[in-house]
Amino acid sequence: MSGNVVSGSRNVAIVGPYLSGKTTLLESMLSVTGATSRKGSIKDGNTVGDATPEARDRQMSVEVNAASTEYSGIRFTFVDCPGSIEFAQEAYNALIGVDAAIVVCEPDSDRVLTLAALFQFLDDWEIPHLLFINKIDKAHAGFSDLLNALQTVSTRPLVLHQYPIGQGDATAGFIDLVTEQAYHYHPGAPADPIPLPDDLKEQEHLARQDMLEALADFDDHLLEELIEEVDPPADEIWSDLKLELGADLIVPVFVGMADQDYGVRPLLDALVRETPEPSIAAARHPIAAADDIPVAQVLKTYYTQQGGKLSLVRVWQGTFQDGAIVNGTRLGGIYSLMGQQQTPLQVAEAGAIVAMGRLDGISTGATLSTDASVAALPQAEHLMPVYALAIAPERRSDDVKLSTALGKLMDEDPAIAWEQHGDTHEVILWGQGDIHLQVALDRLSRKHNLPMTTHAPQVPYKETIKQATQSIHGRYKHQTGGHGQFGDVYLDIRPLDRGAGFQFKETIVGGVVPKQYIPGVEMGVREFLSQGPLGFPVVDVSVTLTNGSYHAVDSSEQAFKQAARIAMQDGLQQCQPSLLEPILSMVISVPNSYTSNVLRLVSTRRGQILGYASKPNWRDWDEVTAYLPQSEMQDLIVELRSLTMGVGFFQWQYDHLQDVPDKLMDQMIARSQAAANGNH
Repeated sequence: MSGNVVSGSRNVAIVGPYLSGKTTLLESMLSVTGATSRKGSIKDGNTVGDATPEARDRQMSVEVNAASTEYSGIRFTFVDCPGSIEFAQEAYNALIGVDAAIVVCEPDSDRVLTLAALFQFLDDWEIPHLLFINKIDKAHAGFSDLLNALQTVSTRPLVLHQYPIGQGDATAGFIDLVTEQAYHYHPGAPADPIPLPDDLKEQEHLARQDMLEALADFDDHLLEELIEEVDPPADEIWSDLKLELGADLIVPVFVGMADQDYGVRPLLDALVRETPEPSIAAARHPIAAADDIPVAQVLKTYYTQQGGKLSLVRVWQGTFQDGAIVNGTRLGGIYSLMGQQQTPLQVAEAGAIVAMGRLDGISTGATLSTDASVAALPQAEHLMPVYALAIAPERRSDDVKLSTALGKLMDEDPAIAWEQHGDTHEVILWGQGDIHLQVALDRLSRKHNLPMTTHAPQVPYKETIKQATQSIHGRYKHQTGGHGQFGDVYLDIRPLDRGAGFQFKETIVGGVVPKQYIPGVEMGVREFLSQGPLGFPVVDVSVTLTNGSYHAVDSSEQAFKQAARIAMQDGLQQCQPSLLEPILSMVISVPNSYTSNVLRLVSTRRGQILGYASKPNWRDWDEVTAYLPQSEMQDLIVELRSLTMGVGFFQWQYDHLQDVPDKLMDQMIARSQAAANGNH
């Protein structure tokens, strides 16, 4: 098996829901192919993948890991992707660079929904994929019921490649539906061929017919053979499986138990025989460049503990030499990866997935070439951030280092975003959930020596006024030795329509306030409006300077600025100040079996349902549109996922400001002021 002359290559992603056994499958394949001498386990913390402290602490994948091996003359690079929905961006970025994907799932009909978004992404990008039903010994329902349930989340027909052989409550082996050969599992060894069990002959025959009929939908010759009751040869069936898998028309289904290596060798054999060559995947990415021009794409960025930057790269075309100038940067090393172990290479040829060193300034998703005119390749869409924490360095002296470290964090994980909020002045870290942000904070601490404190972000409330007032007098008089300070103004204050902002006007007659002092009045008004009587920026207000007086010697722009502030302080209190909260426009996507739950969820969070309809191109999913106060968004994604088996998601954008209900206004002001006092 391993050790044959390498005649080709395949790049295969391993994807699937959290706890389905992806990393265990990778360990099994590396062990079976002889790439490792000892199979690691997640529990023992010695797997090839998940070797970072962040992954080991949580016993879960938190980033993409690559490992290469050889089997039956093919060099495989496996890309193990995280299963948690909070790290889906990692999987999506990597998937666009592979030839095929193995979707790993558990044999639980009640959890098939956890595959829906993944199948949707694979089919949207037309990425060939196989399904490996892991832990098949834990199947509690009938096998046909499980397949029917799985079919509900796949837009492509599932084509059974193997039929499990049961023995009491255990799974003893499988029947290959192409060759009709039965096999019995053996611990630590290839499965033994055995006679086809008599009690399964009828089920095997029906399952094989279903497989052939599914393939015949895309092959007229095979259809004729079935009509004429001609049994097609295995080579013809394998050829059909390869063609139709390569075109993402079908999803072949395999079974096994990765922790026992059961079913792993037949899966590897199928990868050799049926998955498309790298050239087929390259054809899905039309490259507008001559064939000899090297073109590649960054699938993942790492910052190693030693501080060096590594980019996991798929080479689509041509050959990259170590030291070449790529996107204006000299390439500083090419490596084959085995988890965190690096083996230096001199060149990276078309079809390879390798790591490249020191590609500074080049981000995940970027197209690489030695020719600056090469057009950018499509990249996975960035998922919208849905969960936020306000962060601050534990050590005040670290403030200056923070933006550089956050830039590297976003480079390594494009699902992270950050902002310095203009109103609250907080640094806000955005991501896909609490675990996602905790991993990011661990990296800030471990890799950049930046331990952080965190709290829920303040809501950027605004305030406005509900009634007008006139001729509010503000006088500033300050006498010291020499020149004094004198400014005297009368202001009219009135509310504006929502969204109108701020207006300043003056109706001064006869120069009672000289023109050179009027900008000082406006400046004083604007400064006061930055924090109104309730403690928040004031919006939708018109202020008119109507009258005043000045002193020929003591007046100044600064004195009129202070006079304006005094008038505003008195005046706004008389204008019935009220609190405004930001309202978000939400589009929430969920399986339609959960739509009613989501409508209740929005309503209990003071949301306004605008409607719901079928989600375009998603079978049995709905989109709920709603308005939701931003104060109700903080843990919305947590509750939405718990209501929808982890698969619900939403998009949002700021829409408008709205009055806070009177009964909530006092407690929101108190809560916000307490948060501000506690965080500063």
